[in-house]
Amino acid sequence: MTRFKVPIVLLTLALVLPACKSSAASSDTPAEPADVPARNASTEVPPTPYPDTPAPIAIDAPIVEAPALVTIRFLTEMDGWGVTDTQIVRTNDGGVTWYNVTPSTVTETGYSVKLFALDAEHVWMQKPDFTNYPNSGFLNRTSDGGMTWTTITVPFSGSILNFLDENNGWALADLGAGAGSNAVAIYQTTDSGGNWIQTYANDPNLPNAGDSLPLGGLKSDLILLNMQTAYVSGVTYTTGAVYLFRTDDGGHTWVSVSLPLPAGTENSQMSIENDHMKFVSATDGFLAVRVSGETTQTAVYVTHDAGTTWTLTPTLIPGYGAADFLSAQEAVIYNGAQFYVTRDAARTWSIIPPDVIFGESYNAMDFVNLTSGWLIPYDPTDHRSFYRTTDGGATWFAVIP
Repeated sequence: MTRFKVPIVLLTLALVLPACKSSAASSDTPAEPADVPARNASTEVPPTPYPDTPAPIAIDAPIVEAPALVTIRFLTEMDGWGVTDTQIVRTNDGGVTWYNVTPSTVTETGYSVKLFALDAEHVWMQKPDFTNYPNSGFLNRTSDGGMTWTTITVPFSGSILNFLDENNGWALADLGAGAGSNAVAIYQTTDSGGNWIQTYANDPNLPNAGDSLPLGGLKSDLILLNMQTAYVSGVTYTTGAVYLFRTDDGGHTWVSVSLPLPAGTENSQMSIENDHMKFVSATDGFLAVRVSGETTQTAVYVTHDAGTTWTLTPTLIPGYGAADFLSAQEAVIYNGAQFYVTRDAARTWSIIPPDVIFGESYNAMDFVNLTSGWLIPYDPTDHRSFYRTTDGGATWFAVIP
């Protein structure tokens, strides 16, 4: 699974925007969808991909040669989506061939885009709209793999999106951040994003603001179980405290989740970054927490009862990096030097040293199973190569050098 391991909208806004105090936006304002096509052009079938993968099925969209990817999201060993500085792209041959399926209304993308891919056909994307921040923005949605997009006016300018199926989803909308605090609103949709209902906001300047999901703390992710139960994770600068909150009433009220801390870490700072928590079934989930003290370590938690209880697993992984949770038993963590692989729900880990030294800085990592994965290394010159492994991280080849 994956995930995007890049600077997320909310933490980016925390650095570049002051705390925003504004009047409430109407949550009942109907959306005004407008169907717009993706950019199209004549397409020719590319040469047989390297290595030995099947030739792609041609897509009626222009081929992008060596796209400079900033984020990726793979759904299978063949099907994936990506974001560049100016484009939304997709592949159906494992990342060898990429097609430009950018909505015609979008001219700039980049790191701040939030892209949620439910499957190869259903994708939602939002780029923060700073012109109308934080009261309104635009959401783009496709149900045909990017051939056409619907542009929808939404009552929030930037958000973290998460969908359970084609219709039902949530949004964690950013209302402004600063000085270690982050105002947010919670929205739900039952019509694929056409209309959104606000269930919560914690900005004290707004009427009926709540405090069960505190203003303090930077919010990093929104994790769903169903339309009633969800989690918001993040970071607070209080030592010995994990920033994790749960709702069981559709987002109207929230409670703090208590986690057992690793021995000797009571004075360490705990944080949960984007895509470091996932439910892989209705009952099974993983959580990776950064523990920052004299050294940095990763504490891994598991649940098998839908989050009612969380168990701290035995091994603290040195460092902290990307994580992909694949099944109730399987996960991959990259700590900046080696790949840690579990096949028994984090009770034990195998260490796989890669043949390419990627280092601690990278733009994104994504695995779809314990053998197939992709990684975008970080280059200080902003050159973006793109690597793939088919043996679980031991051997990597440059799909885009």
